[in-house]
Amino acid sequence: MWNSIKNYWNNMWTLLWSKTTVDEKAVATAKEIKRRYHLTKQELSDVADAVKEVGNQIGDISDSVKGKKRRGRKKQKEK
Repeated sequence: MWNSIKNYWNNMWTLLWSKTTVDEKAVATAKEIKRRYHLTKQELSDVADAVKEVGNQIGDISDSVKGKKRRGRKKQKEK
């Protein structure tokens, strides 16, 4: 029992002192990479939504060339 407790504290002491500045920099870099990944993922999602909207509106060009009226919401009358 005493040896297991002693080994536990020796292991904890070794763990605390094994953390160097290189390890801390690696952890900070990993966090920064994760943050940038999430921001990039959100931006790509926004771009995909914008491309879908453009794709939906491309069909309106051929209709306007044919002389058809605009689809969508009607313009509000000014008061």
